[in-house]
Amino acid sequence: MTRADRAQKVLASLRREYPEARPLLLYRSPFELLIAVILSAQTTDEQVNRATPQLFLRFPGPAELGSAPIEELESIVHGVGFFRTKARNIRATAAMVADEFGGTVPDSIDKLVRLPGVGRKSANVVVSHCYSLPGIIVDTHFSRVSRRIGLVRQTAPEKIEQEIASYVPKDSWTALSMCVNYHGRRCCTARKPACFRCVVSELCEYGSKTPAPESESSR
Repeated sequence: MTRADRAQKVLASLRREYPEARPLLLYRSPFELLIAVILSAQTTDEQVNRATPQLFLRFPGPAELGSAPIEELESIVHGVGFFRTKARNIRATAAMVADEFGGTVPDSIDKLVRLPGVGRKSANVVVSHCYSLPGIIVDTHFSRVSRRIGLVRQTAPEKIEQEIASYVPKDSWTALSMCVNYHGRRCCTARKPACFRCVVSELCEYGSKTPAPESESSR
């Protein structure tokens, strides 16, 4: 089986398993998703979702957030990891969106990655979910699961993105990203993947070598 065939079979199975696969971050606009994604680095979506309602109530747009007092921003987002750095980044990004892009979040990866705190993963989240453009979102879950399944051999995020892009059709990029992400959160976890109940175990290089637990295999 080619990797392209494997990827399409994996996607078909995961789409049935996770038909609701969408961002877990709460947002109402491209700007809110952009800021939420910056805040989400190395922390949980739940922590971000607890901070953003107050943040956007107080500073609803790029102009307001771009001129916000840094101490107040730190106070609002202190519950997320690296909150001081992130407070500086979201203020600088908001100011840049207001000043250089007329208050509109750009729909270009090249422009988005110029914003403070925005890498390719974050940029792909924004373009795929706000502008319906194809995006390969390489977060820790996608990186781990795609290697286990055998979709990629690379380990660096940008190399993984390039490898997936080389053989997966563009119109499948976003769906594959989201479904694999959900699978990494709910089944193929870092510490203890549940291969015995995985819907793609027969397609997976890692799962095919993992026996079911005694309690499962004896049923």
